[in-house]
Amino acid sequence: MQQNPDQIRRSYRQMRLIREFEERLHIENPKGEIAGFTHLYSGQEAIAVGVCENLREHDYIISTHRGHGHCLARGCDPKGMMHEIYGRADGLCKGRGGSMHIADLTKGMLGANGIVGAGQPIAVGAAVACKARGDGSISVSFTGDGASNQGTVFEAMNMAVVLKLPKLFVLEDNGYSEHTGSSYGIGGDLKTRTEGFGIPVWEADGFDYFSVYEAAEKAVAHCRAGEGPSAVLATATRYFGHFEGDPQHYRHKDEVANFRETVDALKQVREKVTEAGILSSGELDEIDAEVLSLIDDCVESARTGPAPGADIMMSDVYIEY
Repeated sequence: MQQNPDQIRRSYRQMRLIREFEERLHIENPKGEIAGFTHLYSGQEAIAVGVCENLREHDYIISTHRGHGHCLARGCDPKGMMHEIYGRADGLCKGRGGSMHIADLTKGMLGANGIVGAGQPIAVGAAVACKARGDGSISVSFTGDGASNQGTVFEAMNMAVVLKLPKLFVLEDNGYSEHTGSSYGIGGDLKTRTEGFGIPVWEADGFDYFSVYEAAEKAVAHCRAGEGPSAVLATATRYFGHFEGDPQHYRHKDEVANFRETVDALKQVREKVTEAGILSSGELDEIDAEVLSLIDDCVESARTGPAPGADIMMSDVYIEY
């Protein structure tokens, strides 16, 4: 735990922001005001934040259909995100992307993606740009255990190795490919499979922010040094279903409650930093209260935000010179 109080404070706030953003959406989604599918990231906060805390301004990330956590960890505006999820004209993508397609190029966030595994080739393209610039920037993709079976992921790994690209593959094994256990749906294991392409893999406890941070720190350094692609394999679980409305009959009834009680990422950070005397419980409580107030403001604002007009339907579809 070799981080200063300011960095730990920032990381805890980012994790709390992700948690409360998602927990609130779980409450708001059944009310019928949010269109489309919503996939929540609660339970995996340590992964997104542990990785993104190692990134610089000019690095890129690309996400998945479960992308809110990655967006927030990269610094996307939570109000703009909430407005986007509610389909408002002042959302990050003018209300046209919704939950599964949030992007913010000003933050190097190249987008969430509703097509499983489709972000990998895009992230490889961004890594080509990083290498061409020669400024030490890298490209990061987040991939779930289910998406790891897609051919696009294999092709992206192979090309990243062949071209020796500064590309970090973050593999998030949350235990379930939609509704199928990863122990059943993945032949072999993700670490060995990835190493088979010639990519070094650093493993991390996806519930432990410090474990993820340290693994990502080594993997990012490998990419920045011009050594080619690297990977982080982090294991955690999602607290909600594959999508909002998923009955989750494939899970034991006490499974999530047990994870929340025994290995929750936010609880672990709180326990470690208070025991070490780095931050007090009072300081962390203040962060919790500030984040909850922010989320309240985001939701209330999104409910009354302006709807997009028909005039923007064809804008930003093609590059305009």
